[in-house]
Amino acid sequence: MTGGNETVISEFLLLGLPTEPEQHDFFYALFLVMYLTTVLGNLLIIALIRLDSHLHTPMYLFLSNLSFSDLCFSSVTMPKLLQNMQREVPSIPYAGCLAQMYFFLVFGDLESFLLVAMAYDRYVAICFPLHYTTIMSPKLCLFLVVLSWVLTTFHALLHTLLMAGLWFCADNVIPHFFCDMSALLKLACSDTRVNELVIFVMGGLILVLPFLLIITSYARIVSSILKVPSARGIRKAFSTCGSHLSVVSLFYGTIIGLYLCPSVNNSTVKETVMAMMYTVVTPMLNPFIYSLRNRDMKGALGRVFHKRKVIFSL
Repeated sequence: MTGGNETVISEFLLLGLPTEPEQHDFFYALFLVMYLTTVLGNLLIIALIRLDSHLHTPMYLFLSNLSFSDLCFSSVTMPKLLQNMQREVPSIPYAGCLAQMYFFLVFGDLESFLLVAMAYDRYVAICFPLHYTTIMSPKLCLFLVVLSWVLTTFHALLHTLLMAGLWFCADNVIPHFFCDMSALLKLACSDTRVNELVIFVMGGLILVLPFLLIITSYARIVSSILKVPSARGIRKAFSTCGSHLSVVSLFYGTIIGLYLCPSVNNSTVKETVMAMMYTVVTPMLNPFIYSLRNRDMKGALGRVFHKRKVIFSL
């Protein structure tokens, strides 16, 4: 219960980025370019996989879902950040804040699960090449994608409902550029022990367990390669797994450093920069990593443009 002199919070103020006023226009232009690059890059990957029949394989089914997840993940925070950078009062309604938190969790968790599915796909491709098509059947691939969506949806819904049950009655200033769950818990007037317990337990299942599964998959891949060492086998493994490992390192490196290895010396600026790495930078870099380091994607790009060129010439 709350006292009669307490007011219910109807909106939150997002402090945004800790930048100087004279740097405002520069950062606005920078983040606008980064967001547009993210949208166009991920849309290009989705379109290439859709248009080129050579890419209708399990790996690229997962990649197209990852690109869609990256596109949505960035769109959850960046448009609001850009809008608030143009407003004198960078506010977000209470319901909008909960909605942003929900979709942030959905697409962040979805990326984690899809990275596990892609790691398993690479493990089967390298360790069991003769049985790859049998193991990675269309039914299994579809099941893994649907399971990822279902698990992330229920996980995000659980946190959102628990957050909606809290009471916010005093401070409404969030020292972040989006409605981060940990920042909201610090503002709550009611007991947050249940929320914190669920974050600890579910965080291990959603973040730590997938990361361990990815590490296990690549440990088995390395072990398999070392049993029959050859320059050709190592090159094949690197070309197959290099892009995926780069994305895993970018995504999990910043999240683990920020949430699982917190430091009392972490400043708001440091936490904001680390959050920008996995919410903005990683979704933007993924299309470049997969296209520039992937021979199949380069080939698909050439075939699609060549096909369009022939059609236009006719």
